[in-house]
Amino acid sequence: MTTQEPTAPDRPEPSVPRAPVDGPDPAEERLAPLRGAGVDVDTRRAAQAVVAVCLVALAVLTVVLFVAAAKKNAQQSSLAAHGVPVDVRVTACLAEMGGSGSNAAGYACTGTYVVSGAHYTEAIPGSSLLAIGSTVRGVTVPGDPGLLSTPGMVRAQPATWTVYIAPTVLLLVLLAAVALLLVRRRRGAAAGATGPAR
Repeated sequence: MTTQEPTAPDRPEPSVPRAPVDGPDPAEERLAPLRGAGVDVDTRRAAQAVVAVCLVALAVLTVVLFVAAAKKNAQQSSLAAHGVPVDVRVTACLAEMGGSGSNAAGYACTGTYVVSGAHYTEAIPGSSLLAIGSTVRGVTVPGDPGLLSTPGMVRAQPATWTVYIAPTVLLLVLLAAVALLLVRRRRGAAAGATGPAR
């Protein structure tokens, strides 16, 4: 009868210390792309930039409206003072659709006329449908033959100060906004100057 000798239990192999490796840990290198750098946004500066852009846009719009109003008044005055009658032959009329697009809100017609032997083609003021080939009375200025109106509109739309109402309102809004910003900045500067020193 043979006997089996008892086997020794498995023993874990002793761990061998690793030599230090210069440079970043490979595991950290694999994780590095996953770590995004935080974005530091200064909300105060961003708000100031937005306000500045809005103020510049408002200033540009105000100037454009003032120039357009002055030009319209100058044209009306020129037509009333120096306008000469011309015969305008209607060459085309296009329907202008309304908000729903199902019905015509008016018509945009163009016509040709002759001033000092030169032919001009311009839009005929008004929104009425005119027959192609018909002739309507117009008013133009010899020094500015591209300017065309009708006798009725020259009488009904003289130069007036009311065209400056909209740009004046915008100018007041702009001045009020700038004044408010200056007051807030001065208060902030005063509060920073009188604050406790750290």
